[in-house]
Amino acid sequence: MTKFATYTRTALLATAGLALAAGLAGPVTGDPATTQTAPSVVQSAPAFVAPHTADKPTVEQLMPLGEPTNQSSFTPSAEQMDNARKIVDAGKDMDLPPRAWTIAIATALQESKLENLGHLGERNDHDSQGLFQQRPSSGWGTVAQITDPDYSSKAFYKGLTQVDGWEEMPLTVAAQTVQVSAFPNHYAQWEKMAADIVTDVTK
Repeated sequence: MTKFATYTRTALLATAGLALAAGLAGPVTGDPATTQTAPSVVQSAPAFVAPHTADKPTVEQLMPLGEPTNQSSFTPSAEQMDNARKIVDAGKDMDLPPRAWTIAIATALQESKLENLGHLGERNDHDSQGLFQQRPSSGWGTVAQITDPDYSSKAFYKGLTQVDGWEEMPLTVAAQTVQVSAFPNHYAQWEKMAADIVTDVTK
């Protein structure tokens, strides 16, 4: 079995476990036919805990598998950068390492372009809202909760830390295991930008 196949199998098994715990959600705005799984208890202690330091994270910590190809980027606004900072701060509060921050920001870049989206009316994909396009109807929290960057970030991190081996997975596999997107490879394009943002907000 190849290393990627092992990662994929691990991701699928982890997704199944999350689905049994909380049930699958419906589509998210960033990917029109996607589903998500809500972590069972958002505020409980993460399964993986690694101490963080005040030092700026290294490239190896942010992208341990090397710099990816075929990357997308744009110039974020001050508001988008503030949302990214809140995602990183939530990860620090949970004592998660810089790799987790990169995965979370890349996921939010794909799902919402780091915009804390409310309901978009006819353009909304079911009841998905917030930075991570989480769904109240699937157990992620109330509308007020999932549109709170701190809460929604910690909900994402909770889902991530329930994935066995997430620290060694390609970013897109780790993100996909939490988000259960119909377009699982789309998260990969934001890894370099996410790492750059983490570097900027931890100066």
